[in-house]
Amino acid sequence: MENGISPEEKSAYTVRLEMFEGPLDLLLHLIQKNEVDILNIPIALITEQYLETLNVLKVLNLDTAGEYLLMASTLLHIKSKMLLPTSTEEEEEEGEDPRAELVRRLLEYQKYKEAATELERGPMLDRDVFVRLVLADEEGSKGEERIEVNLFELLDVFRQVLERAKPEAFHEVILDRLSVEEKVQDILSLLQRENRSIAFHLLFPEQASRRVIVVTFLAILELVKMKLIRIFQLAPFETIRISPV
Repeated sequence: MENGISPEEKSAYTVRLEMFEGPLDLLLHLIQKNEVDILNIPIALITEQYLETLNVLKVLNLDTAGEYLLMASTLLHIKSKMLLPTSTEEEEEEGEDPRAELVRRLLEYQKYKEAATELERGPMLDRDVFVRLVLADEEGSKGEERIEVNLFELLDVFRQVLERAKPEAFHEVILDRLSVEEKVQDILSLLQRENRSIAFHLLFPEQASRRVIVVTFLAILELVKMKLIRIFQLAPFETIRISPV
């Protein structure tokens, strides 16, 4: 049994997602989140947070590619090299910063990612996007900007929800019929009843078990994958909200 969840229970909600763009995307997210210089990465801090994210993925039992683990070993190798004391002669022989190759890869990836983002922002009206009339009483003002939340930001919030979860007092497994599919329907019904966006944290009751929290989060990811909901913020660092598409 792991984290109070039996292997049988875990296998009931294994989910494969295509939303992960790769370990470089995760590293860029951590660099932006910590507001650090990409040319001078605090490798110990970034490695710690990278491994924390991998632990969250492990709790979710998501099917992640081996390249995430390869990047983890690369970060640990760089960290160990930077922690080892070096003499002046060794520094002259080594020459290059242990982080240099990783920085080159990140800068190249960032360049292509920004170019792809600019292409996506190109004119799509009447091609892939069509105008619809907005009712006066719809939520939000006409000029209100919604900032899309990426997957890694969502994982950060999910980790905080898990940390607040009440620890299990016993390890007896009680069969819970709750499934990801059922939770998907519950969330859609809730959004229809509310008829507006709701705060992300309201989907997780304070007394919910870890299993319920995990199943709920997987259901949210499935809804994003099916493009049935949007996850956004009205301003940076504000409450993450969910609304139907």
